[in-house]
Amino acid sequence: MDGIWFAFLSALWLGIMTSISPCPLATNVAAISFLAKKITHPFFVLLSGIAYTAGRMISYAALGFILINSILSIPQVAQFLQKYMAQALGPILIVTGIILLEVIKINLPGLVLSQKHHNKLVEAGVPGAFLLGAVFALAFCPVSAALFFGSLIPLAFKSKFGVTLPFIYGIGTGLPVLAFAVAIAAGITSLSHWFHKLTKLEYYMRIVTGVTFVLVGAYYTGIYILKLF
Repeated sequence: MDGIWFAFLSALWLGIMTSISPCPLATNVAAISFLAKKITHPFFVLLSGIAYTAGRMISYAALGFILINSILSIPQVAQFLQKYMAQALGPILIVTGIILLEVIKINLPGLVLSQKHHNKLVEAGVPGAFLLGAVFALAFCPVSAALFFGSLIPLAFKSKFGVTLPFIYGIGTGLPVLAFAVAIAAGITSLSHWFHKLTKLEYYMRIVTGVTFVLVGAYYTGIYILKLF
């Protein structure tokens, strides 16, 4: 039971970390603010914010679910992962931690949405907000890609409840975004103040998470590869 809760809480934490990372957070707040300017009634602003958040959550969850199921459906790959996942997890965590600490920087090709299609989605109301969130979720930056592909997916492979972890992760990615959507709908004008504070908090959370990943990765490497313990 403790293992289940550890996996679920880890997936939730990775989702929250992804959501408050500078690149996704800036995109989320800008998108929801733009939606708010196009909609006059606070209720529909809130509804569009929820739809946008749900779009991001479902996009992350669906991508993780498809990756895990498609890979595990190949017997040879499933057997390989079952045999060597413990050995691979150490180096994967170390690399992920190094990326989070920004010791190395990686430039990823982004998913670009043209202004024409962006405006069409915004003008489509709540369904458009949902699709906008789903599309923006796939615009991975180095930190969000490291958390998703380098941490969540290996964690899911290692856990017997792995197929449910992407959905928990998706919930985590939606929580801070939803908070901003509620704030905008409520007419709170000091969002820039809270955005700045959350950005500073993200820095320290990312450093702690990165150091933890490196240490845990080194421990796994020592046990399963170097046989030191």
